[in-house]
Amino acid sequence: MKIIDIDNWKRKEHYNFYKRLDYPHYNICANIDITKFYKFIKENDQNFFISTIYAVSKTANEIKEFRYRIRGDKVIEHDKVRPAFTIMGDEELFGFCTVDYFDDFNIFKENIMIEMEKSKENISLKDDPSKDDVLYLTSLPWISFTTASHPININPVDSIPRIGWGKYFEENGVMKLPLSVQVHHALADGFHVGKYFQLLQEIMDNPEEYY
Repeated sequence: MKIIDIDNWKRKEHYNFYKRLDYPHYNICANIDITKFYKFIKENDQNFFISTIYAVSKTANEIKEFRYRIRGDKVIEHDKVRPAFTIMGDEELFGFCTVDYFDDFNIFKENIMIEMEKSKENISLKDDPSKDDVLYLTSLPWISFTTASHPININPVDSIPRIGWGKYFEENGVMKLPLSVQVHHALADGFHVGKYFQLLQEIMDNPEEYY
């Protein structure tokens, strides 16, 4: 982790402009092509949910703007961010599950499966607000949405990215997955979100290189 020197930061003007807005977050939704990813996952008997969490987390870790966080009057950059996602338990209630991120998929999968089982046995919404080295992830496998929004804190400022995906569907022979990316505009512009979608698409198009 390092502290950003805001006075000499190239985003200083943009940071100060967007930070003072009442609602500085924005959300972009788009469909990504998961045709090759879906085929690879099925052929190799991989879990779709876990494989997707890995892909969206790996992509975020590759882009520094997704690792920036606002803490009071400071901006920090994490070396690595962890997925914190919702998981369904009994009685149609969901809880939170946070896991460490590992670039090696097999290590990541082994760790996340252990933590998911623990979370299913103890559904809870407990969260540690002092920990901001996370990405908030959510899945809505019942809906092929076209737009989405995520709850955030306005005061104190919440600068953690939100990433969600919905029900995949087939269109003209192409498997598509609706994906939502919500970020704080003081830390990331549309260019960075566009870069996120491009890098994620690279993983989806070449799953054999990542799984």
